[in-house]
Amino acid sequence: MHYQIEHAQGKLVRAVEGDVFDVAVDLRRSSPNFGKWVGVHLSAENHRSLWVPPGFAHGFVVLSESAQFLYKTTDYWHPEFERCLAWDDPQIGIDWPIDFQPILAGKDAMGCRLADAQLYA
Repeated sequence: MHYQIEHAQGKLVRAVEGDVFDVAVDLRRSSPNFGKWVGVHLSAENHRSLWVPPGFAHGFVVLSESAQFLYKTTDYWHPEFERCLAWDDPQIGIDWPIDFQPILAGKDAMGCRLADAQLYA
């Protein structure tokens, strides 16, 4: 679950090939929805998009053999400000629709728990 602690990005995302389950987590401490998540299936077939506002962590799991994902963002990627939230944090409790252990990139495997994360005001 990725986010930028500075230069927070809004993201409009969709799957242009394949099928994914896409998730956004509210990381704004002042929000009544802090720590809550929303998840939707995005696929080339259903043509759905998801708007992920600034102040949210974002991640997805590929449910098909492969997928191509399209992002439109409100700001550039700044790797020095990128942070990663653990995809399986029990405090957040995302109900991923999978029955397997996902293959994670190295930085994703190092994601921190919400209790230890840098957050937005």
